[in-house]
Amino acid sequence: METLTTQKEKTASPAIVTKSGSQAVLEAFLAEGVDTVFGYPGGAIMPIYDALYDYNDKLKHILVRHEQGAIHAAQGYARVSGRTGVVFATSGPGATNLVTGLADAMIDSTPVVCITGQVFAHLLGTDAFQETDVINITTPVTKWNYQVTDANEIPHVLAKAFYIANSGRPGPVLVDITKNAQLQLFDYAGYEKCTHIRSYRPKPIVRKEYIEQAAELINKAERPFVIFGQGVILGKAEKEFIQFIEKAGIPAAWTIMGMSAIPTDHPLGVGMLGMHGNYGPNVLTNECDVVIAVGMRFDDRVTGRLDKYAKQAKLIHLDIDPSEIDKNVKADVPVWGDCKETLPLLSKLLEQKVYPQWLQKFREYEKMEMDKVIHDELNPTGEILTMGEVINTLNELSKGVAVIVTDVGQHQMVACRYAKYNQSKSNITSGGLGTMGYALPASIGAYYGAPDRKIVAIIGDGGFQMTLQELGTIMQFKPDVKILILNNNFLGMVRQWQQLFHEKRYSFVDIQSPDFVQVAKGFGIPGKSISRREELKSSLEEFLNSKGTYLLEVMVGKENNVFPMVPQGRGVAEIVLCKEDI
Repeated sequence: METLTTQKEKTASPAIVTKSGSQAVLEAFLAEGVDTVFGYPGGAIMPIYDALYDYNDKLKHILVRHEQGAIHAAQGYARVSGRTGVVFATSGPGATNLVTGLADAMIDSTPVVCITGQVFAHLLGTDAFQETDVINITTPVTKWNYQVTDANEIPHVLAKAFYIANSGRPGPVLVDITKNAQLQLFDYAGYEKCTHIRSYRPKPIVRKEYIEQAAELINKAERPFVIFGQGVILGKAEKEFIQFIEKAGIPAAWTIMGMSAIPTDHPLGVGMLGMHGNYGPNVLTNECDVVIAVGMRFDDRVTGRLDKYAKQAKLIHLDIDPSEIDKNVKADVPVWGDCKETLPLLSKLLEQKVYPQWLQKFREYEKMEMDKVIHDELNPTGEILTMGEVINTLNELSKGVAVIVTDVGQHQMVACRYAKYNQSKSNITSGGLGTMGYALPASIGAYYGAPDRKIVAIIGDGGFQMTLQELGTIMQFKPDVKILILNNNFLGMVRQWQQLFHEKRYSFVDIQSPDFVQVAKGFGIPGKSISRREELKSSLEEFLNSKGTYLLEVMVGKENNVFPMVPQGRGVAEIVLCKEDI
């Protein structure tokens, strides 16, 4: 009995030891299962880096070449692994260089914890060297942020940070720690993970009556249509989602962020929604009688003009974030909750059905798109390579199991249209913010998040030049990343709009680039550049089978456009297949 009591006391009262605030930060990481940190040192965060010296055997630190590269790498890590990405940056410019990545992570619901150093507490507000008010600067682009001035706060603040970042609808969190708090010694009683915050409810209560109302609408529907986003992936509900659509027999289309949640060749998959999405899903959005939206937010690139969006249909909206329901499109039935919980509850009440005639309509539109757009894009007869045929050849060789990280622009739209996926968490891109320069650092992070998978970064010539300094990170740490540059010697997406809507007034979109192969060579990275079709397949084979990082530049048509397209100011059903239809 005495032994049992002693053991109970030991469990209840952990030994108190003296640690610095910096050590407490690193102990928190270990307790949260962090294995990799992306960062860049500086004066205000130097004590944490000093402590890190003694944790090198437990924590991997990747020294990026710019703080924006650090947070994009952390995003790539989080997106492919489903875990929280972690970033270190110093005060002042180090912290402000994170803002773009924070905004990107916020709008794309990516869990990231950023630790920034800050000047000594007694210098706050004095315009000290490299002091910025990082809390007020980052408040609009973080899920939560906090400034620590006393080391005693560090364990529970970081526990709260990790809990908030990766619970409910995930997002970025920033903790700013003054230098005195990093240096301060205090009585450290251990680390306890956070599982509850009184003022924060990450998952809304599932209401049975809404599940029942949704099931009734679906069971009575004649032309139901499922549209789904990244919420399926973030909720780890891919299995539950497939069971749902297969039982209900409903055609399903994905947003860019929802891509790869189901295999792209699933019999009920009907393609991508949005401005450059597939023809059928866009047109038939305005012909269905019930829309079931799962884990998506009805952004403008998906809806087009709201006053012309699915006015004929009843709308069921499943989302973990109540603020998204009714924000852009009014829901007839709001189903609050985690889709991993709500989808099985809904599936139980559904009748087993098929809709062969309804599904056939999607296939008819698919054939129209194939005849007018896809065939020529994937099988061009001219001498100049197209982006589509490059992606199509990559599909043949990668078998749909590679992680594809795309930058932003025409290449992104083409990759999202034509890439094939057989595994979830395989499409990593900047969706809501559209951040050029995202792909190269994100692909580095993706490698550390899934080192056993093939990582392919597909980047345009413009976006690559925004963060190509991260080739230095690859040179030093040698992650295995395949870099595919689709070079059209233009800022292609802007050029397309200038051609179609601004009378070909090409204003500052003709971008000159360095010799990318020679640039990569300077970083010790092999590569080649091709422009002829007969070189394409063999070069992509060499690219994919190479040991370590490899850069392949493919010269593609300068003025090729991405179609279909929903022109600005039009409804989704007004999507056009060629420029003559605009």
